[in-house]
Amino acid sequence: MADWSLLPEELLNIISENVEDCFDIVHARSVSNSWRSTFSFPCMFRRQSYSLPSFANFPSESKDLCTLEKIPLFLFRVQTPPPASASEYFLGGIGRDESEDQTELPSPIQCSVKAKIPGSDPTLMNMRDGQIFPLGHQYRISCDSKEYRSLAFLPLHKEGREEFIVLLSFGRFLLALRSSEMKWELVMGFKAPSSDNIVTFRRRFYVTNHAGMTMIYTFSIDPLLHLTDVMPLNHTCSLVYLVPCGNDDELFLVEKFGSYSRVSNLCRWTCKVSRLHEESDLWVEVSDLGDRVLFIRQQGNVSCSAKELPDGCGVSGNSILFTNELDNGTYVYKYGVDTGREEDDLNCWRFSGENRVTILSTSPVVNFRVEH
Repeated sequence: MADWSLLPEELLNIISENVEDCFDIVHARSVSNSWRSTFSFPCMFRRQSYSLPSFANFPSESKDLCTLEKIPLFLFRVQTPPPASASEYFLGGIGRDESEDQTELPSPIQCSVKAKIPGSDPTLMNMRDGQIFPLGHQYRISCDSKEYRSLAFLPLHKEGREEFIVLLSFGRFLLALRSSEMKWELVMGFKAPSSDNIVTFRRRFYVTNHAGMTMIYTFSIDPLLHLTDVMPLNHTCSLVYLVPCGNDDELFLVEKFGSYSRVSNLCRWTCKVSRLHEESDLWVEVSDLGDRVLFIRQQGNVSCSAKELPDGCGVSGNSILFTNELDNGTYVYKYGVDTGREEDDLNCWRFSGENRVTILSTSPVVNFRVEH
């Protein structure tokens, strides 16, 4: 086979002008040092950061700074030679290997994730030969406060200026920061148990919180920081998750219920999924997610389309996968699963039992294996 690293420079320049897909560029940069110098690193992989005032001692003002980072988020499927009995996936942020500028490396790693498997040291995993699917971005903030829980970032477009609002959960309060003022302020009217659910959807923030054990409230907050109640959920559930889909296409609410079985001494989990009807601000229960897969994570929930995944890879559409806890024997959730037990309701989401899933790591990158 010809040595692609020895391709004439004029041909290499022609190739670089016609390669548009960011993952093709990643692969091209991994051929050799000359290819790496010709192909610029894809801008969508670069991590944008903002310096913000610290909120650790709020309401007291601080001269200290914290860093807000915008991290590209991807789903990786590791290529395995056939016949493989399982598919391995990584879900998380992508980064450049710190050693890529060392020109003596003949084949530098251009696409990697840092995986932390329990019982081992963090390892940079080369994703150059895997399938990579972009899932948007997530935001992380550097903060030493134990009262900080979660945040969301809302970009604003005002007369050609790029402005933004950051909303975060701090103790029992919501704090907001406008880029035009660079000062944290209390969102009035909101005082409740801290929430892990803060997302943006169609130029608004959405927040959920429990009111005791009997009701769940969802609030929407506009760019002026005005609060509006979305229809409360008048029933008890154990856990609640907000999952935005696509480019402001849909917003889903996943509720997880646990019921104890005296016969098996096990807790059986079921889910209910609702979609936000934007015009009426009502949650409408759904039984079909189309080709979507909803991933529930520790660091923000995401979704992707299963259309681009090959048949038989173990992950299919219209399903929910909980990756927020280590588990050596879980399954995806499907709607209308027949368990064979008369007491089990068909009108809900529960374990499908189709493909066994092993959650190997939950942070900083989710690593899971799906049996075929």
